[in-house]
Amino acid sequence: MADLRLTHIPVAKAELLVRKPVAEVFEAFVNPTLTRNFWFTHGSGRLEVGNQIQWDWEMYGVSTQINVKKLERDQLILVEWGGSEGKTSLEFTFTPRADNTTFVSVTESGFNGDGDKVTELAMDSAAGFMLVLAGLKAYIEHGIELNLISDRFPDLLVKHRGQTT
Repeated sequence: MADLRLTHIPVAKAELLVRKPVAEVFEAFVNPTLTRNFWFTHGSGRLEVGNQIQWDWEMYGVSTQINVKKLERDQLILVEWGGSEGKTSLEFTFTPRADNTTFVSVTESGFNGDGDKVTELAMDSAAGFMLVLAGLKAYIEHGIELNLISDRFPDLLVKHRGQTT
């Protein structure tokens, strides 16, 4: 059997080209009235450095606190967030391209646990952020809300609503 020891702590990464100017794509993440169309259902305020923000996923009865660490307009968002698994860093980078499109990269790091747990968390996060970026793309390019986040865990959605399958 191969040596399965970790030599580097895993990080989650998701990237996607969005066919909109960088200012529009950046605004979609800092303005909760836009973000709720493709990610969470409610945000307590705009992302600004030093702000403590709450993001809610009401369909699951889940929320998390966001600490905005760094914000560079149309370039970078760095936040710290956490749940039962501990706090992690979440970095969004926005790279404008010559054709007036934006390449968005999301990286989450700082997962806690043993090698198996950290790997599981990083893989789950990468898959989740790929859905966030796909939802962003559909919403900002075409005005379509795909409901990807609520559809990711339909059994949890049903349980939260008090229904049975």
